[in-house]
Amino acid sequence: MSAPCCYSGFKHEGTPLGKFQDVNGVNTYIATPSQNKAPKKAILFLSDVFGLFDNNLLLTDQFANSGYLTILPDLFSGDQVPVDVMESGKFDFPSWASKHGPGVTDPIVNSTLKYMKEVLGVDLVGAVGYCYGAIYVNRFLKSGQIHVGYHAHPSGFDFADVSEIKGPLSIAAAEIDPVYTPEIRHGTEDILIRTGQPWQINLFSGVSHGFAVRCDLSDPQQKWAKEQAFSQAVSWFNRHL
Repeated sequence: MSAPCCYSGFKHEGTPLGKFQDVNGVNTYIATPSQNKAPKKAILFLSDVFGLFDNNLLLTDQFANSGYLTILPDLFSGDQVPVDVMESGKFDFPSWASKHGPGVTDPIVNSTLKYMKEVLGVDLVGAVGYCYGAIYVNRFLKSGQIHVGYHAHPSGFDFADVSEIKGPLSIAAAEIDPVYTPEIRHGTEDILIRTGQPWQINLFSGVSHGFAVRCDLSDPQQKWAKEQAFSQAVSWFNRHL
């Protein structure tokens, strides 16, 4: 689930405009579109290991600005990976990951989906997953609890989950990625063809794992790829959600 490329990245500038709310005991960031206060379609944002980090909050706001109520739960109960410690190269990632497997994370996702559907009145849920979060897009698209999926530079990829998805799936992949390798990507294509579901994989040159969240925005290629990966997600939801 981790790779050397996870140890570097950039914090993006901006002021998050959504609100934090306790949802069934989970600290949750909610961004509401200005033009639709009671939407029937919404996006569940399943984050990378940095959790409620500003870059993820700003992306959540961007999805809301694109017209989708967007919900970002704290998948790690306050135990997200500290960005500064990770970048120092001294973080014990395997020990951290052992505490945050599906047995711990599935209930948080389930609880958030229940809130979205039963309290907020959402009928259709799309899910975005970045790195770690992609695992749970696949798991919940497999169970049918979400209707449309998208992920960028996924990690912890399980072909068995993908083979049983019950809705459309779009993936944004990085050319330079020791986690989502070309072999895994090509294997994904073979499996998606057999699912009979609509699917899409876009490969972005000149960027590394994490580019859709933590790229260097001063680099024109990285900035363009991040923006295109976001547009890919929104277009996918506009088409299938």
